[in-house]
Amino acid sequence: MARSIITLTTDFGSADHLAGTMRGVILNINSDAEIADITHNVMPYDLLDGALAIGQAYKYFPPKTIHVVVVDPGVGTKRRALLVSAGVHYFVAPDNGVLSMVYDREEQLTVRYVTAEHYFLQPLSNTFHGRDVFAPVAAWLSKNWQTQSFGEEVTDFVRFTLPKPKAAGKGLKGVVLRVDTFGNLLTNFTAEDLPQMLTGTSFKMTVGNSVITNLVQTFAEGVANIPVVVLGSSGYFEIIVNRGNASKALGANRGAEVTVEFK
Repeated sequence: MARSIITLTTDFGSADHLAGTMRGVILNINSDAEIADITHNVMPYDLLDGALAIGQAYKYFPPKTIHVVVVDPGVGTKRRALLVSAGVHYFVAPDNGVLSMVYDREEQLTVRYVTAEHYFLQPLSNTFHGRDVFAPVAAWLSKNWQTQSFGEEVTDFVRFTLPKPKAAGKGLKGVVLRVDTFGNLLTNFTAEDLPQMLTGTSFKMTVGNSVITNLVQTFAEGVANIPVVVLGSSGYFEIIVNRGNASKALGANRGAEVTVEFK
């Protein structure tokens, strides 16, 4: 019988005991569980960054994987804990919109408000629901697979719309969604938004006072110190500098406006 897979995505970082404690809780309930860390370096309290992290990763795991997502600035308040069945995957997360990309991408959704407190660790902390709520719920789910036993279905769950490009002059206006570890700027432009980019049409992409006019197929094609555009593995166009840091080179961070015009 295949082992249950549980993933962890948090903003806890790696300096503290928090992520390790969650792993311990899961294994104490289901010692046969296989735990995979997607990332613990979501920007602190940043729901959009968390949504992007889980949204870009979950489909690469096997069916019936349980994804625990803890980016939870409202921990201890009346915000709800959710158990979500989405396509062939399961998600355990706070009801704050951190699963918005999953909601957008999956047509088959069942969202439950977790109210069965006998699955929680006791005493229940007001500051560490990753340990006391989300980890044990995921672990018990991996043993019984009885989603209906955790709580009733809800339809008023929190979701937000990721920023979409908008028409601007002769082109489109977008935004930098995130800056990755290498300093690459992930824009919110997809191939569907900019099909001309892939057919050789001349373009001008502007970020701040910088203009980029070259599209490359791989990171290595870029000329040193010259920013270029590449269609990244996430499906979004990225502004990169080969073996450099585009964010520093262009003085641009998340939220920076990006425009594209075609000649």
